[in-house]
Amino acid sequence: MKHTQIKLITLMYGLLLASAPAFAVSADEAAQLKTTLTPFGGERAGNKDGTIPAWDGGYTKAIPGFVNGGRRPDPFASEKPLYAITAKNMDQYADKLTDGVKAMLKKYPETYRLEVYPTHRTAAAPQWVYDNTSKNATNAKLNGLALVDAYGGIPFPIPKNGVEAMWNHILHWRGADWHLDFRGIQVTSDGKPIVTVDGRADFQMPYYFKDGAANNFKGDFWTVRLLNAGPPIRAGEAITQRQNVDLDKSQTWVYLTGQRRVRKLPIACCDTPTPATAGIMAFDEIDVFAGRLDHFDWKIIGKKEIYIPYNDNKMLQAKTSELIGKNHLNPDYIRWELHRVWVVEATLAPGKRHQAPKGRYYLDEDTWLAVLADRWDANGQLWKTMFTNPIVMPDLPATAPTQQFGFYDLLSGAWYDNGVLNDKAEQYKIMPRYADTVFTPDAMAGEGQR
Repeated sequence: MKHTQIKLITLMYGLLLASAPAFAVSADEAAQLKTTLTPFGGERAGNKDGTIPAWDGGYTKAIPGFVNGGRRPDPFASEKPLYAITAKNMDQYADKLTDGVKAMLKKYPETYRLEVYPTHRTAAAPQWVYDNTSKNATNAKLNGLALVDAYGGIPFPIPKNGVEAMWNHILHWRGADWHLDFRGIQVTSDGKPIVTVDGRADFQMPYYFKDGAANNFKGDFWTVRLLNAGPPIRAGEAITQRQNVDLDKSQTWVYLTGQRRVRKLPIACCDTPTPATAGIMAFDEIDVFAGRLDHFDWKIIGKKEIYIPYNDNKMLQAKTSELIGKNHLNPDYIRWELHRVWVVEATLAPGKRHQAPKGRYYLDEDTWLAVLADRWDANGQLWKTMFTNPIVMPDLPATAPTQQFGFYDLLSGAWYDNGVLNDKAEQYKIMPRYADTVFTPDAMAGEGQR
């Protein structure tokens, strides 16, 4: 009997330890954010080869000619590529290329290439975001996979595990309120472009309200309202989403014109196709990765220097027809730079299912953006390689994508680019704070009807 009681007590103690929240870093460790590390946790120093410069505060000066909501000009328009990486010389750079990029070079040797430009560490944020990041470093915790005691900054600027690193990506700084008009374009395996979404979207991140704080934050960190104007078969459809730091509390509703009613989606996560991309992408492929973390075991593999799309204001200068190529984005408009990234690997968790049971994500050290990612299918084949193209937005300031992301299907040859702004009048327009009621199913029902 006594032996049984001891075993029970030991088991209960073990369960308590397992469910206890993980603690943030010490004050001494967090102090590095003001010395050797950037305020977001990147290395301030450049690399020893001199190909990655030291961080000097980022790019914060206004770009001449920019008007809020309009096309953001290219601050580096006068620069020329240093060199190009092609299928012919890729072996020379192999240790700085992802598996997905190497696969694209091999699959399209005549057209796919990386135009490599000088590296500019443009990432910047307002001082109050840096201050909140400093507080988060010593306060933010994980309760299971839910985020607690974090607000208004990168939650884990000195991450200790893969889950913390992915939360940093999910909550990367990109402003608090913005609007954009965009298209989603699927290109079939034989090179035919098809507009799948022509939408107007409003976004809000209550997590980044300047006048908020951790003690009054209600948990919905990301709210979205999207209304489709086309293609004609989808005109009038709408989607509203509220993502919560406790992902069990996240909610998504859709309005379908054929049904003339709002429906709450029972499963709005993981590999379920999302209506926001006409079902072309999965929910957790939005922004390269979004949504629930519980389907995978996350592991930090380490940091390394690789070529990533960066400071891609040049791509906004093209017409859509110039940007969207037959098999991939037009390399003439894509700027690649050498940056340090965190490499985080995702392996399917026990008892879960997913179409892509293995993934690898590349998180820029200065912004925490997952800029590139690869996904493998159940047969172990490299299946999709995903991308986004961060641009410089000194008006915020920030270096972040304009809700643009996509993937190349390495097996079928089809590909998709979401958030194509190029021919649109309103491109990532910084807005006054929206009323919270904008992001509710009732508001969507009124707007979605046609």
